[in-house]
Amino acid sequence: MAMERIPILKVGRFLLVTIQVDLYDRLALELEANIITAITNHHAKGIMIDISAVSIVDSFMGRILSNIATMARILDAETVVVGMQPAVAITLVELGLPLTGIYTALNVEKGMGLLRSKTVADNDADFDD
Repeated sequence: MAMERIPILKVGRFLLVTIQVDLYDRLALELEANIITAITNHHAKGIMIDISAVSIVDSFMGRILSNIATMARILDAETVVVGMQPAVAITLVELGLPLTGIYTALNVEKGMGLLRSKTVADNDADFDD
């Protein structure tokens, strides 16, 4: 069985991660490690995680998203989750997972604008994208 891999794309100063498969535990842990490595390697100022294809979350995935945001923040990068379906939002609230440190936006375009505004406020001299 081939190991699935979730691509992490560099878009200017940001990273874009589109999750289009179910995140089983090992894949989620691998994604977490890969994102943190990519933030460091690319000196990324933000990461956008598109979960529009995700219809079910559990507490483990909620914790992974929170961990990614916490680690990214330590590395001076903001995290925006986009494309959250209503059922996913309801489940995260019911599980008591507030996603601390994570910004949300309806879609990639709005998420990119949010990342730009959050990172420009922090680094207004940094316009190298």
